[in-house]
Amino acid sequence: MRITKILATSALVAAGLSLGACSSIRENRGYVIDSVLLNSVQPGIDNQRSVEMTLGRPTFTSQFGDPTWYYVSSTTGRKPFVRPRVEAHQVLAVKFGPDGDVLSADRTGIDEVVYLTPDGAETPTLGRERGFLEDLFGNIGTVGQPGLGGTGPGGPGR
Repeated sequence: MRITKILATSALVAAGLSLGACSSIRENRGYVIDSVLLNSVQPGIDNQRSVEMTLGRPTFTSQFGDPTWYYVSSTTGRKPFVRPRVEAHQVLAVKFGPDGDVLSADRTGIDEVVYLTPDGAETPTLGRERGFLEDLFGNIGTVGQPGLGGTGPGGPGR
């Protein structure tokens, strides 16, 4: 009777530990969001220097158009041995005018994320399809021909 209680207790402890191992692992990626700091950026009041002092360096900046700083934050969750899934995603886009003053500070969430799926295992390209043998033997006879930069007649080694 006493051995059965010990076995039952050890089985319950083992089950509890195994369930704890299956809990989700949460990771923050990118900018760590502080709502007080995000709400303190005010259009017409702040400039690039004050935004950098408040929020830090942006995750990335725009390359074209109006200068815009992006602060990207994602929270992922995953179970052990499983690919992570995005649970929360937020982007703060701070747009600056030509004088460096803040024009707008817009937030977007996971509803604006676009998921792209590749088209098979190969990237389609324009041009002609060549087979393995054409790739292997395609340059035979072209080395040293005039105008191709080889050392044949008309080339630099003349």
